[in-house]
Order: sequence, then C-alpha cells, then structure tokens
Amino acid sequence: MEKVKLTQFSHGAGCGCKIASSVLDEILKNSGAGFFSKSLLVGNDTKDDAAVYDIGNGTALISTVDFFMPVVDDAFDFGRIAATNAISDVYAMGGKPFMAVAVLGWPVNKIPVAIAQEVIKGAKAICKEAEVVLAGGHTIDSPEPFFGLSVNGTVPIPHLKKNCTAKKGDLLFLTKPIGTGMLNTALKRGLKTEADLKQAVDSMCRLNKFGGELGKCDFVHAMTDVTGFALLGHLVEMCEGANLSAQIEYSKVPLMEGIKELAVKSISPGSTQRNWKSCETKVVGIHDESLLTLCDPQTSGGLLVAVDRKWEQEFLKLAEESHETVYHVGEITVRKEKYIYITQ
Repeated sequence: MEKVKLTQFSHGAGCGCKIASSVLDEILKNSGAGFFSKSLLVGNDTKDDAAVYDIGNGTALISTVDFFMPVVDDAFDFGRIAATNAISDVYAMGGKPFMAVAVLGWPVNKIPVAIAQEVIKGAKAICKEAEVVLAGGHTIDSPEPFFGLSVNGTVPIPHLKKNCTAKKGDLLFLTKPIGTGMLNTALKRGLKTEADLKQAVDSMCRLNKFGGELGKCDFVHAMTDVTGFALLGHLVEMCEGANLSAQIEYSKVPLMEGIKELAVKSISPGSTQRNWKSCETKVVGIHDESLLTLCDPQTSGGLLVAVDRKWEQEFLKLAEESHETVYHVGEITVRKEKYIYITQ
C-alpha cells in the first residue's frame, strides 16, 4: 500500500483541533432554548464529557460523539486512537460503553480509500477490546481527513460520575502522563519519527476502562478525562462546576519522555496558547514550561479523578488490582480568588 503521511493532510491534529473553550462559550451563548426533559441528567451546562439521560429502572443512557483530524501518520493507529478517545467519554462518566457508530470524512481524490479502510480496521480493533459493537456510521467527502465515533453506554444512576461534584479536601489523581500534543506537533514538523511517538501511541490507545470501576466507588466524588482543553482547562471546569479551587504540585505531574526538551525549544501546538488564553485569568503560578505542558491539548488522555482523602488507600489498592498507574497531582481546596494554584 502507498505510504501516506496522514498528518500532512490536516491543519490540526487530534484533540488539538477543538475550538477553544472561550470561543465555544460564545457560540453557545444566546443560541436559544431547546426542548427540555426532566429525564436529562447531564446536559451541556456543566461542560461534562457526555450527555446522560434517565431511561428508567435506575439506569441512564450515556451518549457522546468525538472526532478529529489525524494525530499520527499510520492509518491503523489513527483509527485506534480516535476510537479510544471517543469511548473514553463513557468511562469518564462511570459507565460501560456498548455501541458506537463511526463518523468519517475523507478526501477521496487525495488519499486512497484503502487507507480509510485501515482507519476503520483500527477502530474495530479497539471496539472489540472494549466490547463495543461498531454498528454503522456516516461518511462525507471532505477537504481534510477526520474520523471518530458516536458512542452509547449505560450506567446505574447511583454510579454516575460528573465533573462538577468534587468536594473540599479531595485528592486529585491522573491516570496517564501528559505530552501527546507536543509530541504530535514534533512529528508534524519532522522533528520526531513514528518510532519516537511509540510511548504516546501506546498511551492514546489504552482504554480508560478504570473509569467504569471507579463509577462503583462512592469515594470518587468527580471525574473527567483530559483531552483537548488540556489538564488546566478540564480542571478549571471541574472547579467552576463545584465552586471550589484546586492546588497542583507541578513536580508531581507526569510528563512523557522528551517533553521537557521540547518545552525548552518551545515546540507546542498552536492550540496550547488558545487553551491558556481561555484560563489565564483563573490560574496562579504558571511558568514557561508548565504553561506548555499543563495547557498541552491531550488526545485520548487519562482520567482526572477527585478522591475522598480518607479513602486514598482504598483507591490506590483498587488501582493496583486494576493494573492502573495513578499519579497524585494535587487537591481540591476551598474557593479562593483564583481557581487553580500551581506550586513547583
């Protein structure tokens, strides 16, 4: 098959394609009232990871959609990453995914359709691992390639986790290291090879199944996944929703290998600065490196989990039993002047 570098056909990459949160707020503002149902448990008012609807018998339906432009050159890996990223939203709500449909845009006159087949194969491989039925989808002929999934899942309503329900004193844990945006940018600029990105690809293809287990735990007060708005952006949403603040110990934030060197060279996606502009008035303690890393748009990033500090050992034990690595990066505090305080 002809070797095609998919990242050269898109102006953005992965979740870095997201419209900035401040711009999204402007788009949604004054957009008018839609139909309202009291069965809607989670909508877009708290900027959560998915919509949640009460379908009766104590069960809720989780519905989400996520798609983006190529984040790697390999088509099979692109499909795997996009599928993992979309399915993650269901896990982030504490649920179990069961069905998905695909969303594919393809420049059919520029890139062979056989390569699109590889994207679908990659998505099917991840859906099989997650025990999710890939039941269909929709395609268009588009100027740039993009791919993703619309995913449905279920959750017992008592197990539902939101991003806005953290409590004062909660410990903050992260389940994947940071750096996919910076590494992908280095690849796009020819500064890194596909081999250099293996750590990032492995991370982006690792399902956040741990979220489904955490949904069963009352000591997990809030949860979200870290994607295009970066660690800072998603943590700001968590704090705004709960009307609390957070402290982050930067030295404890896990970074992928080579990220510090890229930061020294200011290698970062364009959306990093957009992320910073969206939250700069809400953050104290940022510096040159931490701005690039904490605002780095993550593709298929880890879970950000707020855990009752009294149950820390039980949480760590569950993580070990689930073969999940977790990183303690900070804590939730009382509401202060700013939402996020970063210490070195």
